Parts: sequence; C-alpha cells; structure tokens
Amino acid sequence: MQYLTPFTQQISQQLVSLRPGETKLAQTVLCSEKNTKLADTLRLAKNNQVRFVIIGIGEDIGPRANLGRGGATDAFEPAMAQFLNLQSNRFLSGKECLILGQIETNDLQLAEGASAEALRQNVEKLDERVISITSQVMAAGLEPIVIGGGHNNAYGLLMSVKNTYNKKVAAVNLDPHSDFRPREGRHSGNGFSYAAASGALGYYHVLGMHELKNSEETLEQLSTFGGHWHTLQSIWVRREISLEKALDDITIKLNDSQLPVGLELDLDAITNMPSSASTAAGVPLLDALHYVHHIARNTPCAYLHLAEAAPSCHLAGIAAGYRETGQSISELIYAYIQGRMQAQKIS
Repeated sequence: MQYLTPFTQQISQQLVSLRPGETKLAQTVLCSEKNTKLADTLRLAKNNQVRFVIIGIGEDIGPRANLGRGGATDAFEPAMAQFLNLQSNRFLSGKECLILGQIETNDLQLAEGASAEALRQNVEKLDERVISITSQVMAAGLEPIVIGGGHNNAYGLLMSVKNTYNKKVAAVNLDPHSDFRPREGRHSGNGFSYAAASGALGYYHVLGMHELKNSEETLEQLSTFGGHWHTLQSIWVRREISLEKALDDITIKLNDSQLPVGLELDLDAITNMPSSASTAAGVPLLDALHYVHHIARNTPCAYLHLAEAAPSCHLAGIAAGYRETGQSISELIYAYIQGRMQAQKIS
C-alpha cells in the first residue's frame, strides 16, 4: 500500500477563492491524482520541472506517546488553504511545487486513554510509512516540505536522507526542546536520539533551546553525542549573541560537515503558536522565517519539516487556530522555497 491520500485538483479548487485578473497558486501548482502510483506522480512532477513536494502528516500519536497534548492532526489543510490562495507572480510561479497529499494515519490514531506503550508501537508503524514515502520523493530528486504531526516524524525524514544519499545527515532544529530524550519507545521527544543511534544523524544543532525545558539526562545524552546548541535565553533574553551571528556560526558548521542538511522547525518554538506545547516566551514568527530562509539559502538542504502545529489548541478557538497556523505555515513554506531558489542561482 502507498498509505497516501492524494491532494487532488478538485480538493485544491475547493480551498481557493478566484478573482478576475489574478492567478492564484492553486491554479499553477501540480496536484496528485487518484489511483495514480506514487512513482508515476513523482516522474510527472520531475518532468514538469517541479522541485518541491508538499506532504501532510495529520497525527498526534507522537506527542501523546510523549505524554503530551494532542491536536497536531489538522495543520495541513489550513496551511494549503492559505498557501494556495497566495498570488502566482514574478516572485513565485507555483509551478515549482507538487501538493502530494497526506500520509494516512487514521488507522494508527488511538482513542483517548490509550497506553503510552500502544501509542509508541504505532509511532514505529508511522515511521515506516514516512520513510517509504519521503525516500521515494528524495530518490526522484525532489525536496519534501513536510507539514503537521508530531516531531517524531523527524526520525523518518532523517532516515530517508540517509537511505537516499547513503550519507549521514546534519540537522538543525529551531525548538525549545532538543528531542534527544532517552530511547524508551518512539515518541515526539526522541526522534533525534533514535536517529543518532540508527546512524542517520551525523551533526545536530538546536537553535532556541530553552534552558529549563530539557532534563539534565537529555542534555548529557546530547553532549555525549556531540550535539551543539544556542539557547533561547542566550539570544533573545540575555542578548549574549545575535541571531544573525548564531545563524552564521550554524551555517559554517553545517557546511563544514559536508553532509546533506535536514531543516527542522517545531512550531511550538514560536510565541503563542497553537501547538502541543505552546509557549508565551518564544521566538517571533519573523525570526523563525529568517531562520528558515537563511539555512535554506546557505546550506544543501534535503527537506523542510514543520512539526507540532495544533490549530485546535488556540485559546480563541479552532477557527482562529486555522487562521494563525495556516498563515504562519504558508509563510514558512515560501521562506524555504525562496531560499532554496536563491541558493540555486548562486551556485
């Protein structure tokens, strides 16, 4: 089975509001078709000069397996509703993008009250699906942009890069949590520690790590691995180093590794973003956009991963959550695409 629900042109048209004299991204992006094999869809995309493949993962089994809140199930469609209503113009045509669809997770979602052990077993099953689908995307010479679900899905993406390029991965992650927790069964808090143990993670840097949201055991494990970090407090509170200087330092280290780069962003790093672990003391959205653009433009990125958005967790209700997460994610997608396209012009 493909375990993929295609994002068809019909779905796209239901989300877009057309105006005379304007061309929206929904009218120019490539969409999937029902009953078409993934390999055929990717071949068609490559032949049509597509470079970026947008994929959704609507699940919260990873955060719940980490004993956290649910809600990270429905970020993809609000993001597409915002993104596809943006203008196709000289800055972005839209023809560079394939909206592939969502990895199927309904059969893995468990009811409230499910045990951590059962949830963690299903995260392992989801890992297999993420690896299978994103490996095929990368093998086709395309870059996945993965939206939604828990940060557990970083593991599958890192394994896919390793499988595709036969190299370890240099990952950078804007996140208050290092997600390098003990390997006690798969969940959203240990995707990177499992990737390190599996030989997929060669270099790891956490930007914006909160000094009091990571246990000493986790910090010790990360240090033993050789991980690096700049804390939220060192940049945004104590102002010991500027964001620009931190990004320049990270870029140098990523490029010195001579490895493909995994670009990770946990949406709960952004101030008041509705997510499974939202924070009042976070990173401004504009700084998150700059982070994504800077890394995309200056390093050999293999993918972008935008995890943990949970619209239903918005304090003003789900409609407000859809608007905020949808707008934020669509801007992050554009920041990545623009950075990667500028990198191509430079090279």
